Amino acid sequence: MDGAWLARLRWRRRGAWLWPAFLALTVADAFIGHRLPPAGDSQTIFAAALLGGILNLIGVVVLSWPVSLVLRRVRRDLPAVVARDYAGVVVVAAVTAALTGLGLAHRGTVLQHSAAAREAAVRAEAWIGTRAPDAFRREAARLNTFTIEAGRLYRACATSADGSRSYCVIVKMWLPLARSVTFAGYEPNWAFATGVG
Repeated sequence: MDGAWLARLRWRRRGAWLWPAFLALTVADAFIGHRLPPAGDSQTIFAAALLGGILNLIGVVVLSWPVSLVLRRVRRDLPAVVARDYAGVVVVAAVTAALTGLGLAHRGTVLQHSAAAREAAVRAEAWIGTRAPDAFRREAARLNTFTIEAGRLYRACATSADGSRSYCVIVKMWLPLARSVTFAGYEPNWAFATGVG
């Protein structure tokens, strides 16, 4: 009787990795998702942790039982509880690996969008610096740029020295340099963004 109890305790200790791994890998998912967002140009640590936690939980609930059956075919000596725990660890590790892979695959798009935003600001600064009224030309180097469509369409505004007025342009990145910037009114980007959202 004592031998069976000790064996069961040994398996319990060996098979108690799921929830510590779940917590540790959800924290890892938060930092990975923040540095390498799987979609969009950025992601907060909280949003990345929430995504990782939800995917980990769904993975454990849906996949740990089938994976444990496969594991028990390979290792017949494993008790069902321990096999399910090991399978859950495999599932949450796979979720972290998948999020890392998606983030790395999406990294090129993020870098392209960032480069396009910088190029849009350069084009807007040059246009405002040569064509805008004098009050805005002096402020052309300090633009506020709003992304309408990442990588393609931006709105940049120069604010007058007293901060009371804005002069804005639209930058269409798909057009040749000479035709890519057009006047877009005096509405500041914060007001424009409120209307767009």
